Amino acid sequence: MASSKIIIAPVLISFFFLAAVLPYESNAKSLKSCGFDAIYQLGDSISDTGNFIQEKPSAVYARFPYGETFFNRPTVPVVSGELNLLGPLQQVQQVFPFLDAYLNPNGTFTRGHGVNFAVASSTALPADFLSKKRIFPPTYSSLSVQLDWMFSHFNSICFSDEKDCVEKLKNSLFMVGEIGVNDYTYAFFHGKTMEEVKNMVPDVVQAIRDAVKRVIGYGARRVAVPGNAPIGFNNLSAYHNDLLKQAIEELKRENPNVVIAYADYYNAFQWILTSARFDAKSTHKACCGTGGDYGYDAMKMCGAPGVPVCPQPDRYISWDGVDLTQKAYQYMALWIIDDILPKLRCPA
Repeated sequence: MASSKIIIAPVLISFFFLAAVLPYESNAKSLKSCGFDAIYQLGDSISDTGNFIQEKPSAVYARFPYGETFFNRPTVPVVSGELNLLGPLQQVQQVFPFLDAYLNPNGTFTRGHGVNFAVASSTALPADFLSKKRIFPPTYSSLSVQLDWMFSHFNSICFSDEKDCVEKLKNSLFMVGEIGVNDYTYAFFHGKTMEEVKNMVPDVVQAIRDAVKRVIGYGARRVAVPGNAPIGFNNLSAYHNDLLKQAIEELKRENPNVVIAYADYYNAFQWILTSARFDAKSTHKACCGTGGDYGYDAMKMCGAPGVPVCPQPDRYISWDGVDLTQKAYQYMALWIIDDILPKLRCPA
């Protein structure tokens, strides 16, 4: 979903980055006051800045039209995942450089840049766990794998003394998600019933909870945990979010010296849908796609030969029937930043 193919992160591409392309200096200044010197991102396509196409160079996301209107080069399904989840938070490019994908052999991982570990199509639950349920995600790089990458990265930048890593990371923002949507959608794709999928939610939320505990153990002192946006099965998304918010409250009690903020992707997306910022006729149509009433065909998606791209992506909410357009992500980023800043308890 992105402009002419820019999928910036379904909601956030990089909180902080998206703001860079928006004329809202007050938000940028507010973010700057937080004093973050790096962002570390975990998640799926909403946040991926290129890890998936490093794993699978032949993926459609590795070629135009993905990325052609943003970086003038393909990046990820969400085209510019660079900002994806950081989206709203990475509101200003001058405050935070784009996050390089961990698997990018030419990435810059010096202090002040942070690292993006997110992988499009990834799941909160491990792939081997899901395979036992006859659910097969397109990547094995689940949340636990991404956390292992993060651990390896921190081992490379910290000295043996654990206090060194805590000191280096105390002014960083950790984004744990958005993730979990793929666990549910792949379950539906493999024929699971609503009841079966709903029964997965506690396990998915527990995986996210465990991930937050791990990053706190690494030295994280400010953590943002996004909920799921509406995915069509909105009661399921709401159930997931309710359990996730309960888990966050428990984590806050267990870690009183750590700021843990819930990022409300669900209501941010609902705000986009109910706003008058997009052509009403395009709210249910994909900009890049073909087939049916919604311009979406799972067997012939955006990037495939012969699949058209709309001439004015900024008038659309959906980029490719899965992710949003750059413009939609920008508006979501604004909503999320405004909502989450007070929760991060940054200095005035």
